[in-house]
Amino acid sequence: MDLLIQDKTHDESRQGEALLLEPNQKNNGRKLYIESYGCAMNFSDSEIVASILAEKGFETTNDFNNADVVFINTCSIRENAEVRVRNRLKEFAGAKFKNPGMVVGVLGCMAERLKAKFLEEEKLVDVVVGPDAYRDLPNLIDQVDDGQRAVNVLLSREETYADISPVRLNSNGINAFVSIMRGCDNMCSFCVVPFTRGRERSRDAYSVVAECRDLFDRGYREVTLLGQNVDSYKWSNDEINVNFANLLEMVALIDPDLRVRFSTSHPKDITDEVLYTIAKYDNICNYIHLPVQSGNTRVLDLMNRTYTREWYMNRIDAIRRIIPGCAISTDVITGFCTETEEEHNETLSMMDYVKYDFAYMFMYSERPGTLAAKRYADDIPEPIKHIRLKQVVAKQQAHSHIRMQEQLGKIERVLIEGYSKKSDKDYCGRSDKNAMVVFPVEEGYKPGQYANVLVERCTTATLIGKII
Repeated sequence: MDLLIQDKTHDESRQGEALLLEPNQKNNGRKLYIESYGCAMNFSDSEIVASILAEKGFETTNDFNNADVVFINTCSIRENAEVRVRNRLKEFAGAKFKNPGMVVGVLGCMAERLKAKFLEEEKLVDVVVGPDAYRDLPNLIDQVDDGQRAVNVLLSREETYADISPVRLNSNGINAFVSIMRGCDNMCSFCVVPFTRGRERSRDAYSVVAECRDLFDRGYREVTLLGQNVDSYKWSNDEINVNFANLLEMVALIDPDLRVRFSTSHPKDITDEVLYTIAKYDNICNYIHLPVQSGNTRVLDLMNRTYTREWYMNRIDAIRRIIPGCAISTDVITGFCTETEEEHNETLSMMDYVKYDFAYMFMYSERPGTLAAKRYADDIPEPIKHIRLKQVVAKQQAHSHIRMQEQLGKIERVLIEGYSKKSDKDYCGRSDKNAMVVFPVEEGYKPGQYANVLVERCTTATLIGKII
């Protein structure tokens, strides 16, 4: 049985890409199709869903027209994601008209928030399942088979899926996501995650290490530890207390050839202990995603980010001091409620201060049910939001190019992930700093191996060189 998924993450180059999953011998004669939209956490959740249903014998397909069960794993962070999901569900409705027995379902963050609309008002789906209820999927599918619509969006304070071995969706067998925690206790006023994913809970540290060790033994050479706020990871038993710095070290010690990444850090929680741990181990990547959202303290307070401009700059200074040359990326929201031109300029000046390697940049879009939607008017005109976003994007492109140019003439240790999308005569892979590197294929090197690449030139997004 081949399982497949389509990943629609922040990485635009991967939109709509079908990824081959690992095989399973069970087969119940039914075919499953899954698409995932949004962040890496959604992608990781799709691996859990695939594992649960693979154990029930579902054979999957990359053509929804041939599927008996069709799921979309959804994101509610941005309005455009919801628009895309609705459009996709309408396409599935056409297939369901031809195949009335088809089960169509929505999973994940959007499921909880829009369950009534999807099930009763718009009648676009048969089943709605929240991120803590994936174990119930086989039962819910059975309910639909019996002629009922099915829903389970209950949130849990305990569910971490720690005992489930995810079916790996990344067909290259080299990179894998490993979830270390679920939910979020931060109540950023613009964010729906605490309402759709529930309270924060950390996974058993030993199960995380065991999963990472198993991946390494099976040939994987890079793991990304995932959480809404990895720096608040905290787990203990009668013998040990483990924080995020401790967990990073435990995973790094599995093997020097296992590269370790993580996402996402929160500026209020990232500690010097974490930074010193990164600096201590060569296989923990010198790359940190540290969302700033705004460079102005008043706006940060409205966002309920619980740090100031000065605190964020202190954390940047600590990264630069403890991990010289560390790559830093960020998230930026333009046009948040009541943001003035001067406050927007402070975001631009923060970008000048840090010179991020890259960034995810968005206009503010009000999310129903969030604190911001309840408390503040979305009062910045759309044309002004567009202008401010354009300024942010232009500045980031300039900074990204600067950071790329800094690597010219340097040797980067690259984990080869596969062939370049443009040519099978070139390999591609990511550097320690998460930059994409392209270089000619050399005899004796293959995907899954490391190569020392001399960087000879660059674009704004890619380093180009040769193996030495």
